[in-house]
Amino acid sequence: MRYMCIVHVDPAIWPKLTEAERAEIDRRSMAYDEELQRNGNYIVAEIVEAPESATLVSVRNGQQAVTDGPYMETKEAMAGFILIEARDMNDAIRLAAGIPLADLGTIEVRPIYVIPTPPEL
Repeated sequence: MRYMCIVHVDPAIWPKLTEAERAEIDRRSMAYDEELQRNGNYIVAEIVEAPESATLVSVRNGQQAVTDGPYMETKEAMAGFILIEARDMNDAIRLAAGIPLADLGTIEVRPIYVIPTPPEL
């Protein structure tokens, strides 16, 4: 089963880290991705830009609305994700705990919803 591990980190942490600390987080993250890949759990991982770079799009009553910036003020913001394959939620939680950024933030683990295929008519 697939699980999305959404990485949440306080954006205020990044400027406080030294270049060496950021490089070490990157190194550990890449190494963990490689470990997940060797074990058959890795599907894809991406880092996203800061919350200020976000654009929100909604459509209400046929009208498109576009808003810049993060949706809500929170201490932690989504920093990226890792899409994994795991046996079950417990296995996904175990794998999420190994994500290096769990040391600085929170990893939200969600099962991927599979849209049922409608029967042929």
